[in-house]
Amino acid sequence: MTETARRIGFVINPIAGMGGRVGLKGTDDVADEARRRGAVPVAPGRAGETLRELHRRITASATNAEPHWLTCTGDMGAAALEAAGFRNVEVVYEPGAATSRDDTKAATSCFLEAGADLILFCGGDGTARDICAVTGEAVPMLGIPSGVKMYSGVFGTSPVHTAEIVAGYLSGALKTTTVEVLDLDEERYRRGEWAVKLYAAASTPYEPMLTQSAKTLITREDEADIKGNIARGIVDAMNDDPDTLYLLGAGSTVKAIGDLLGIDKTMLGIDAVAGGRLVAKDVAEADILPLLDRYTACRLVLSPIGAQGFVLGRGNLQLSPPVLERIGRDHLIVVATPAKLAETPVLHVDTGSRDLDAVFTEGGYLPVVIGYRRRRFTKIAA
Repeated sequence: MTETARRIGFVINPIAGMGGRVGLKGTDDVADEARRRGAVPVAPGRAGETLRELHRRITASATNAEPHWLTCTGDMGAAALEAAGFRNVEVVYEPGAATSRDDTKAATSCFLEAGADLILFCGGDGTARDICAVTGEAVPMLGIPSGVKMYSGVFGTSPVHTAEIVAGYLSGALKTTTVEVLDLDEERYRRGEWAVKLYAAASTPYEPMLTQSAKTLITREDEADIKGNIARGIVDAMNDDPDTLYLLGAGSTVKAIGDLLGIDKTMLGIDAVAGGRLVAKDVAEADILPLLDRYTACRLVLSPIGAQGFVLGRGNLQLSPPVLERIGRDHLIVVATPAKLAETPVLHVDTGSRDLDAVFTEGGYLPVVIGYRRRRFTKIAA
């Protein structure tokens, strides 16, 4: 280590994102239930992808020196750093056998005491809240996206892009900015209520094409009519092809389709429809795969998160790589009002598979349904 080496505190929330594929819409306070349903950890893999890319960039750089890592024992940090090839690793916190958000906060306090210049974490909005509760705006933080829901502005758009942001910060090419830390009330979310709260402001290294925006809820006076027109076009297509399975994603634009069909559409989950009837409600990955075996054709209808632009990988982890590989890019239907697209110039995907991301972003543009049988081609990127 040189005297000028940056100090980066690094922590992984080992349970982040586990609830997504099994339809729990989060993992806060329900990790045991997620495991009972067969969920497996996803955060270590996401963290490893970021660290390997960062190690590659540092090794290839003539100017970037390896940072001095401050971290936790085992699965909360040290194991991933060492597996990625980093050797300048100092363990400053040792959690107990069963980790919790208290360990995240305690580790962050240790990072600050050890002089951290940046806190890099792997988790979701809950982890961001816990870290920000300790750091405030005094020390910048950056998230490797691994939660079920990530509405805050402190995350890279993907693990690889997060590594690029860290490399830019280490080289001095990127400055920090102040962003919002948001979180969703998961208990209300599971009941179908969307309740996002602004908790704090945080400092983060910022690159507009690599850092995700905080979610915004975009409305205009004529939005209801436009959503109704979008819904009419989708329902007409359903009527023309009654044997096709339609998977309807979250959000008010897609819910308008359910309203037109007269079904009890889940506002914040994924529902399965065929022949104009609801065949499965609020499905998880384990529900979707058998449905894909039962029907010869499938269409997936999704709407991007406002301002962030994520179509896949935020709030719909039920759509796992095995599910998406079965459905395919050509059967994805993205719907959005013109007002939302005006605030969302680029769509994003973060499927958890780089190869699959490349499939869904091939060509760089995606048609988006913006009215009754009206489409607009919009940029899409991983």
